[in-house]
Amino acid sequence: MANKEVNVWGSNRFWQRSAGWVTGFSAMLLLWLTFDTVPQITMGTDADIQNGITKRVPGPTVINYEITYEMSEKRGHEVPYIGGNDGKGNSLFTKKEKFFGRDDWTEEEAAELLHLGKLGSQAKNCMDCHTLLGNGAYYAPDLTKAWLDPMWGPEGPYMGMTGKATKEEAMAEFLVNPSQYPTHARMMPNLGITEKEAIGLVAFLKHMSSIDTNGFPRNFGKIKGAVNGK
Repeated sequence: MANKEVNVWGSNRFWQRSAGWVTGFSAMLLLWLTFDTVPQITMGTDADIQNGITKRVPGPTVINYEITYEMSEKRGHEVPYIGGNDGKGNSLFTKKEKFFGRDDWTEEEAAELLHLGKLGSQAKNCMDCHTLLGNGAYYAPDLTKAWLDPMWGPEGPYMGMTGKATKEEAMAEFLVNPSQYPTHARMMPNLGITEKEAIGLVAFLKHMSSIDTNGFPRNFGKIKGAVNGK
């Protein structure tokens, strides 16, 4: 009996080879993406900041600098600027800002604060209610750019409400005694955060605001000049 001709689409051999090629290509692509992504998400150092090198995740000593969030016409979304904006889309790393009375936190001191804040956010289960860098819940406000919220600034109500003279002190006071300050329709419960933990959490929030998240969260409208800003 003559061999029956099999259509290529019905050939097991064809599909086996195709599956092998697709799997191999996908594996190579994932490896390439991994090696490309690691440098993007690796935290920078104080030396980078001192040399004016912009990293997607700046070093811990970024807490010594003023951080703004401004629209980039080139990129089409908001971009964090550290220590000033040169008008060409680059951070200047020159304008400092006192953080709890200091603008000379060393890399070791700043890293310790950020570590304490990160552990605190995990221990207090902040993501049960809040979103951090796209992870978490939406019951309470997104904290990714909370440091930049003008409600905590000199023209906002929260500094006066807490009786504090600076943004960071107001945020720390709120974290320690949230039930005393109605900052949101859904009141934050008292989580037993200590003053030291609060300082670490505020440092963590300030550092997080300096991370280039490609405009996430979108429509951060509380910032004047941002997309859909007021």
